[in-house]
Amino acid sequence: MNRELLQVIEQIGREKGIDPEVLFEALESALLSASRRTLGAAENVRMEIDRKTGALKVYCRKKVVEEVTDPKLEIGPAEAKALNPEAEIGDELEQELPPQEFGRIAAQTAKQVILQRVRDAERDRIYKEFEGKEGQILRGVVHRIEKRNVILEIGKAEAILPEREQIPGERYNPGDRVRAYVLEVRRTTKGPQITLSRTHPGYLVRLFETEIPEIQEGIVVVKAAAREAGERAKVAVASTKRDVDPIGACVGLRGTRIQVISRELRGEKIDIIEWSHDPTTFVARALSPAKVSSVTMAEETDPEGQPSALVVVPDNQLSLAIGKKGQNARLAAKLTGMRIDIKSESELETERSEPDEGGGDRAALAALSGVSPELVAALVAAGLGSPLDIVRAGRERLAGIAEVGERAETVYAAAEQWVAAHARRGGGDDPGVSGSEDAVSA
Repeated sequence: MNRELLQVIEQIGREKGIDPEVLFEALESALLSASRRTLGAAENVRMEIDRKTGALKVYCRKKVVEEVTDPKLEIGPAEAKALNPEAEIGDELEQELPPQEFGRIAAQTAKQVILQRVRDAERDRIYKEFEGKEGQILRGVVHRIEKRNVILEIGKAEAILPEREQIPGERYNPGDRVRAYVLEVRRTTKGPQITLSRTHPGYLVRLFETEIPEIQEGIVVVKAAAREAGERAKVAVASTKRDVDPIGACVGLRGTRIQVISRELRGEKIDIIEWSHDPTTFVARALSPAKVSSVTMAEETDPEGQPSALVVVPDNQLSLAIGKKGQNARLAAKLTGMRIDIKSESELETERSEPDEGGGDRAALAALSGVSPELVAALVAAGLGSPLDIVRAGRERLAGIAEVGERAETVYAAAEQWVAAHARRGGGDDPGVSGSEDAVSA
């Protein structure tokens, strides 16, 4: 029986990856709990399993007193001398008790305690195994799908790929092999929870490190990355050696390297730009593929401490610089960590040559439908200080301001109404509005 016990503990420890000592301690604790019915609830009893033979021994700690009033806690001098000749009054001795007989209920209790301890030890082992893997890429197999959240098997653990962290349009089936980025590992009452992501910019960076040897060797360094998962991404790279072209290294011969990464991200378009220490150069490159005429860094930063830049582009490059629904401008802002305000050359020339009718009229802006006080400040900071400025700038320019977002159409329509109403009062349309619109559409 004892040899079988040792074999079982060794086998469980090997299969579950748990230290056998943890199992021995769990078994001792479980047997002690199971023996409460025969030994009572005394806290002076301990059990010990011999690690080599599997023999179970029970010890009871008692205090040496002249007159014994509680035999379970105390021992007389004569009995104490028999155990230890040097025992004196007030000492505590351990006395071995006869082997215990465990009934069916006691054995069931011991089993439950052992199983719980094994589960706790296994959860702790899994947490420690994955705790240091945050920010890395793991491979998993789709086990099941719960409410659009994908549960993956990663070795002996399970991880969750939430719907919000999935690339739009991706579909998963049980048995599919998936690569994902470890977003978070945390303890919960049900064990460690491993959260994965396929939309995080860090996943794109890790793919570059995996697929491009020059990045693995440290010759090329990824400085920054920005993504709108499934659609487009921008990556800034730099070379540590003068004779190595960082963009060419990432693209590969005939685009083979970047195509592998793009396929892994379900066809996501990736712009690779060369990083620069000079903020103006970096901003100009970040707006690629649009050509930039000039970049002016603002002397003052916004209240959140974010630097801002005014970018001037040729008239025929304005739509390209802003991108579809402002995507190119948003990604450039994320990549550089700056607030970017884009203007066309003709728009800038108009502002310089003509007096700004209604310019800076915050009251007129605040009166527009859908414009909050916070949005007024954002519009003024972007150089749109009046409804007339908004109409001159055009819809695309307005949509390129992050704070406006989906409200662009509503704000633009309100500004048009305001301009039309004031034009009627003034006896004619403002000639500068149509010219600006032509510049934007170009």
